[in-house]
Amino acid sequence: MKFLFDIFPVILFFAAFKLYGIYIATTVAIVATVLQIAWSSFRHRKVDNMQWISLALIVVFGGATLLLKDETFIKWKPTVLYWLFASVLILSHLFFNKNLIRSMMEQQVSAPDPVWVKLLFGWVGFFAVMGVLNLYVAFNYSTDTWVSFKLFGGIGLMLLFVLGQAFVLAPHMKEKSGE
Repeated sequence: MKFLFDIFPVILFFAAFKLYGIYIATTVAIVATVLQIAWSSFRHRKVDNMQWISLALIVVFGGATLLLKDETFIKWKPTVLYWLFASVLILSHLFFNKNLIRSMMEQQVSAPDPVWVKLLFGWVGFFAVMGVLNLYVAFNYSTDTWVSFKLFGGIGLMLLFVLGQAFVLAPHMKEKSGE
């Protein structure tokens, strides 16, 4: 359910684009992201950092798209987000000796250090490649194709990648006691 909540603005962006075009879709994405944060704040009394980052990027790149009537800016937004994630992951590892993938998952998974490092670099590589792939599709195909790729291609590739990670992690999953 959380996954659907997280991709809610992307789904609405896709639907609005198909019905009304890129500028209405961009407006819808901005409003949907604001509503998503408002709901998280109301419901959970907490908003994930990733949601705040996403809001900042959609406001900046979406706002530039709307103000300048240039869809180039909204096409850059996913790449900037992907590359930001990759940068944070690698810089945290290199400069702070902190594996953020491990920090997020160590409650469910007990794995040796080499596995955590492998997962970290897998995510860094995935986000880096997704950023390049987004730019390739955005600037070599129609906006319609890019919007479809953003929803179906991006999410599909993410799901495949997560499944691949599950195979790496499966031998290290912790059993819940008392169940």
